[in-house]
Amino acid sequence: MVTQITSFGRSGLYDWMMQRISAVVLSLYSVFIIGYLLLNPDLTYEQWGSLFEATWMRIFSLLALLSVGIHSWIGLWSVSTDYLKATGVRFFFQSLCGLVMFVYVVWGVQVLWGL
Repeated sequence: MVTQITSFGRSGLYDWMMQRISAVVLSLYSVFIIGYLLLNPDLTYEQWGSLFEATWMRIFSLLALLSVGIHSWIGLWSVSTDYLKATGVRFFFQSLCGLVMFVYVVWGVQVLWGL
């Protein structure tokens, strides 16, 4: 019962798959950003700004931001259910993690889209 509540009723296979997909997205985003920085050693603020003004880059960045949230939620949920045995402590920890991730995602959307 507790596992269904904390994982929103999804299976372990779904969590495993989302963890892997989010890891691939984050890897691709990291490789892209590192490659962009290496290929533009004299990068100016205007170039950096124009990169992030492109809709495709905003969508790619949003996908990476959501992947960070998904990846960290599944990871922290797994760690907390393995190591935090007291229900109250685990609930507090998971609630705090969920709140922090929600705030980061909303903040990231505001930064990316200028809302």
